[in-house]
Amino acid sequence: QVQLVESGGGLVQPGGSLRLSCAASGFTFSSYWMSWVRQAPQKGLEWVSSINSGTTSTYYADSVKGRFTISRNNANNTLYLQMNSLESEDTAVYYCAKARDAWAFDYWGQGTEVTVSS
Repeated sequence: QVQLVESGGGLVQPGGSLRLSCAASGFTFSSYWMSWVRQAPQKGLEWVSSINSGTTSTYYADSVKGRFTISRNNANNTLYLQMNSLESEDTAVYYCAKARDAWAFDYWGQGTEVTVSS
């Protein structure tokens, strides 16, 4: 079955960096767009970034553009999110998600918590 397992979250100071990973299994990882979505405390879901199957196209929310970098290693079935210059507003649970099609995600990981605080 499809499984997505996030890791790498934790407590980091403002201005710091963190790298999140998402280990994927149960499907042909290299054939699908993948995304990161986050949910801040008492907030709704916010799409963060997406990457296509061939790693040639990436998209970012305005709130993270220039600070975050999405990447993937299709040989290892792993999705990454490099987060730099972290701000308190980045505090959230971060989920990786598999795209079912152009309009929806069909599988989500359990999430990894990121807390940005001094």
